[in-house]
Amino acid sequence: MTTRLSRAATGTALTMLVAIALAGATLARAAEPSQVTITKFAFAPKEITVAPGTKVVWTNEDETPHTVASGDKSFASKGLDTGDTYEHTFDREGDFAYICTVHPFMTGVVHVKKP
Repeated sequence: MTTRLSRAATGTALTMLVAIALAGATLARAAEPSQVTITKFAFAPKEITVAPGTKVVWTNEDETPHTVASGDKSFASKGLDTGDTYEHTFDREGDFAYICTVHPFMTGVVHVKKP
C-alpha cells in the first residue's frame, strides 16, 4: 500500500526544509570572522554589527603602530605594527566602544545583537 502526501503536506514539508536551510546558512555566517581595517588613522568600518559568538579581526594597514582597547576593559590588544592582527570573540550582546590608546581620536563600536 502506497501513501500519498497531500499537496498541503508537501508544501508544508518543503517550507520547513527551506527554513532549516536558511537558519543553517545564517548560523554559518555568524561563525565567520568580521574584519575591521586600521588605515589612515581610522577604523574601517567605524561601526560593525555582529551576532553573539562572532570573532572580529582588526588588521593594521598603517605604517604607524596602533592598539584596539574597549572602554569597558573587556578586550585590549598589544601594540599592532603594520600587518599585525588582533582578534576578539564577542560572546554577549551589547555595544562595545573601543579606541586606539596611542591615538584616542580613533574610535569604533562593535554592536553585538542576535539576528
